[in-house]
Amino acid sequence: MKKTFLFIIFLNAALFAQEATNRGRISGLMFGDYFYNVSRDTGLSSFANVVNGGKKDFNGVQLRRINFTYDYDISESFTTRFRLEADQAANTSDGKIGVFVKDAYLQWKNIFKGSDFIFGIQPTPAFEASEGVWDNRFLEKTILDLRGVVATRDLAIALRGRIDSEGLFKYWLVIGNGSGTRPETDKYKRFYAHIQYSPIKQFTATLYADLRTRPEINDPASTSNPPATVTNNDLTYAVFLGYQERGSYSAGVEGFLNSRQNGIINNGELKDRKGIGLSAFASYNFSKEFAAVGRFDYYDPNTDSDSKGDSRNWFIFGLNYKPDNKVTISPNVIIETYESIPNGRSIDASVTPRITFFYTFL
Repeated sequence: MKKTFLFIIFLNAALFAQEATNRGRISGLMFGDYFYNVSRDTGLSSFANVVNGGKKDFNGVQLRRINFTYDYDISESFTTRFRLEADQAANTSDGKIGVFVKDAYLQWKNIFKGSDFIFGIQPTPAFEASEGVWDNRFLEKTILDLRGVVATRDLAIALRGRIDSEGLFKYWLVIGNGSGTRPETDKYKRFYAHIQYSPIKQFTATLYADLRTRPEINDPASTSNPPATVTNNDLTYAVFLGYQERGSYSAGVEGFLNSRQNGIINNGELKDRKGIGLSAFASYNFSKEFAAVGRFDYYDPNTDSDSKGDSRNWFIFGLNYKPDNKVTISPNVIIETYESIPNGRSIDASVTPRITFFYTFL
């Protein structure tokens, strides 16, 4: 604990010293809620693919994200980012809110014309465009993140930039460990590709794909000794369309398909396991201070006809109030509904009203 405290003091001193050179920038944000779980099914804890969990009548104050970011320009060609983050999902061994490294990367600008090279713990390409139009990350993650389909970070190398001289088309290619912010423990990798098209400033369309390689598995139909093996990789495809008139209104729709090759064994035969998701959202600003926001997600982790009772509908409705440019207070409600299980039993919806507080500092 003493070493951690001394490290923080040293880091702060170094950062403020660098800030004086006008090449460093400190920023951060926090968001959290007062929440109350007004409705839950009695068997909810035994169900899979639940994102609005917890017991009925459970309530309290929570900080869902705290981050501290330091950006430093080494030169015109090289810039760096270091970001620490804390949330209630990354606790220490004694149950306190933990801190972890969210970003730690070096960016080489214009390694060749119109393209940058990035090395280190960095964002993956699946979220930037959709989160930018959604613009309500403090309320909730976008669907690929919320359902854990793609990690927001990876320890990776990347190239991103313009395809054409005007920047209507942009690309983003990444080779990562596939282990998020954790160190690598195996030889398998994740390959990401992203294309963005913006013919006008307000409209964005993206195509995304990634391949996560995994160890091969034994083929149950094989009669050889040792048995033959087959691939068991994960493939994800996504498309996003968004329109945003900043300060007035926005709307977007995002869909994805992900599959695990040979992920289902049925009567001794292998099939791919496929999951789908669809998200649609909109927001409208009544004034500079007030905006209404709503979103609907549908998620089915396994579309196979033999898999029933696992699809989920998710809704959020909120009213955002901005008393200051860097402060948002949002009364909102999250609702998650569940497909009836095969025996016909219906599942009560999970309903959680919240008051969310979001603030930034620069």
